[in-house]
Amino acid sequence: MEEPLKTITRVLASLAAATLAAAAHADIKIGLILPLSGPFAAYGKQIEHGVRLYLAQTGGQVGGQKVELILRDDTGIAPEVDKRLAQELVVKDKVDILAGFGLTPSAFAVAPIATEAKKPMVVMNAATSAVSSKSPYIVRTSMTLPQTTAPIASWAAKQGIKKVFTLVSDYGPGHDAETQFKTTFTAAGGTIVGEVRAPAKNPDFAPFLQRIKDEKPDAVFLFVPPGEQSIGFMKGFVERGLDKAGIRLIATGDLTDEDIIDAMGDPALGIITSFHYAESHASPENKAYVEAYEKAYPKDRPNFMSVGGYDGMHLIDMVLKKTGGSPDADKFVEAAKGMKWTSPRGPLTIDPQTRDPVQNLYIRKVERVGGKLQNIEFDVLPDFKDPSR
Repeated sequence: MEEPLKTITRVLASLAAATLAAAAHADIKIGLILPLSGPFAAYGKQIEHGVRLYLAQTGGQVGGQKVELILRDDTGIAPEVDKRLAQELVVKDKVDILAGFGLTPSAFAVAPIATEAKKPMVVMNAATSAVSSKSPYIVRTSMTLPQTTAPIASWAAKQGIKKVFTLVSDYGPGHDAETQFKTTFTAAGGTIVGEVRAPAKNPDFAPFLQRIKDEKPDAVFLFVPPGEQSIGFMKGFVERGLDKAGIRLIATGDLTDEDIIDAMGDPALGIITSFHYAESHASPENKAYVEAYEKAYPKDRPNFMSVGGYDGMHLIDMVLKKTGGSPDADKFVEAAKGMKWTSPRGPLTIDPQTRDPVQNLYIRKVERVGGKLQNIEFDVLPDFKDPSR
């Protein structure tokens, strides 16, 4: 007969193996909160595209486990809606991970829920610097506004631009962009000759444009949400002759986002921006990404939000492989800290201190390439961190 101790050991080993096998086939539920309707619907669409593209390439799995994706529409800037959706996802749907968050108010609203429920929260766009400080369980795969703003301020100063008028949207990301631009530009010897915070919803740019023209700065630094507002500003900039008056336009890359650059047309040519991703980025990883995206979504162009969603899923996949499939929030965050991989945007690292991305920031110029408007990179700041934290 088999000795009792050996029998018990064999049974326990069999049970452990069975448990591991069951865990390997258990579903991971991811609650994806995005603006899928309303004025910011394009944000949600692009992030969802990136998420689904990654899952298509992994057979619908992350960390060796099948993903159940539960999609919820927060309609845009609606913190109370975000809060309700997150509570439902945690309590009713019992999700393992919260993800998405196209806008800063969304991330701010959900952060306390992630903390209380101890759920990992993967931020795929919301870019106000303070977002990741609102919960110990937040990891961000997009960017921060100070991170994308400082490089264009430095570039402007090096080009001999002395006087700048700043115009930003009056909400968190705009405030971050304004503050960082002023800090970096004035430290390099530049002067801010005027500043405006435009309403975040339905701004009338006409009076602001006239103020800028009257002030006669060397350049305008602009941050407004990509979409109708950026297109409207560009139209007014040209119609009121600011370009002909020799006033240059510099911005973060949101302004010439691939999702809207075609609608801007020729007025976009020559605009200089700083950003972390361009469809034209020259790397094998991005070439493969763009080809896969165009095949899956032939009516759209890949942009930074789609890459934020794609990399968010890549992060979740890598973390779950590292934790043995456990979505436990503390284990998830510890595994994510310092994680590195090569994204379509270039090398990407999760800062162990801030849980924000450390990445290349590129200086780009809008050019027409093969009949298509593209952001063409001509300089790079490698492994650039958020300078405000």
